[in-house]
Amino acid sequence: MSPAVGREGIALDCPAKINLLLRVGPARADWGGRHRLDTIYSAVSILDRVELRPREPGSGFRLHMEGEHLGDLADNDADPHANLAVKALLAMAQATGHQPDVAIRIIKRIPVGAGLAGGSTDAAGTMLGLNRLWKLGLGAADLDGIAAGLGADLPFCLHGGLSHGSGFGQVLEPLDPTGAEARSVRNAGLTGRLLVGAYEEQLSTAQVYKAFDAIGPGPGDLNDLQKTACALHPRSLLALDLARRAGAGPAFVSGSGPSVVAMVPHLDQAATLIRLWREQNAVDRIIEADSPVLPRMAPLRVTHGQ
Repeated sequence: MSPAVGREGIALDCPAKINLLLRVGPARADWGGRHRLDTIYSAVSILDRVELRPREPGSGFRLHMEGEHLGDLADNDADPHANLAVKALLAMAQATGHQPDVAIRIIKRIPVGAGLAGGSTDAAGTMLGLNRLWKLGLGAADLDGIAAGLGADLPFCLHGGLSHGSGFGQVLEPLDPTGAEARSVRNAGLTGRLLVGAYEEQLSTAQVYKAFDAIGPGPGDLNDLQKTACALHPRSLLALDLARRAGAGPAFVSGSGPSVVAMVPHLDQAATLIRLWREQNAVDRIIEADSPVLPRMAPLRVTHGQ
């Protein structure tokens, strides 16, 4: 073990993402086959913990992941270069001329492969932390530019709160909390207390979009991908039906699924839905959360060499 480096690291609490509204347009060849999107993003208080610590010069990066529900991330033989947080580290290093001598520790609480942008928020937290750790002073536009090259959800995950997304999801317009659009979102019952029904199974985003091109959106859905996700994962449809039976507020598939979100402004609605989901085995995990929230950052004292 090398000696302590005597410098502070950075710890970040990185929120999950849901799409309160998701309209999906045609795929565009000039966007690498990605679809045109019109969406309202919201950050929710299911938080991954990302810790960054400097390593000795020339030692390169190190990635450690832990948590009870890592899914395929628990594969010890997986190439760490495929991890989105590592990709963010390497992209930041290339853009700024720094060496990627950083230890990344991720404590996963956001379900993997669930349509909640867990990988994207870890990468965004890595970028925010490196901006502080390396004293870069990069502004939002610079960070957004790097993030957009890594994934459509990533620019939003840098900011949190509520945003309107367009393009393939990377063009952001943060919503003024006191403005008309944010007020409309609140009046529709799409902020506040919610339940997420999560699954051990994962849905591939690419698989969902490919099927969507054949199936198309469902009438009246807040999420154009919901019909497709439920066709590929019928338990999601059951969970949504039970949310309506419980008298919950708006309920929808999160992103490309399979996780479902149900707004539960009243305690009795939450209690009823939790009971129904458990009795009917409609979900594997139930997570209570609030929205919207913001990423949080704090110093992390380095006491041992990494």
